[in-house]
Amino acid sequence: MRITFVTSNEHKAREAAGILAGLAEIEHVPLEIPELRYESVAEIAAGKAAYAYSVLQRPVITDDTGLFIHALNGFPGTCAAYVQKTIGNTGILALMAGYANRSATFETGIAYHDGDCQRSFTGAIKGTIVLPRGCGGFGYDPVFEVDGKTLAEMTEEEKNRISHRAIGLHALRRWLAEEKQ
Repeated sequence: MRITFVTSNEHKAREAAGILAGLAEIEHVPLEIPELRYESVAEIAAGKAAYAYSVLQRPVITDDTGLFIHALNGFPGTCAAYVQKTIGNTGILALMAGYANRSATFETGIAYHDGDCQRSFTGAIKGTIVLPRGCGGFGYDPVFEVDGKTLAEMTEEEKNRISHRAIGLHALRRWLAEEKQ
């Protein structure tokens, strides 16, 4: 089975290819998708998948990720990519200055669309916002700590076992194995 992962982030496509290996071949296409705004990452991913399928006319997966920082009332939420691009980890840390509560939730919505069927899956992990550590990963990985280690300090294999995206992709994998084989 061949599925196109529509994302501008090649790291995400590589994560998906690793998790779906042996079940699906992942092709990466960085298609420009209109920015959708919903409070749910699953709704945004589903809208992206519907758009991507309408353009490409082949099975696609898309994702959307939100970082919900509890001390900031859930900010940046589903605007995490824009916030990362504009103020980055340095800006997030500046906004959190003076807050003792550093807890956050990383959540990803994964959507699959093949023209006949559209399904969405989510994955979430709880962690803590910390000063940057590690040289792996991308985005918020250096400042998001889970069980004493940032996502950027983890090997790709470790991250693919526990990350928000990995949880959503593993749910997709289970569904594909049951429904599409």
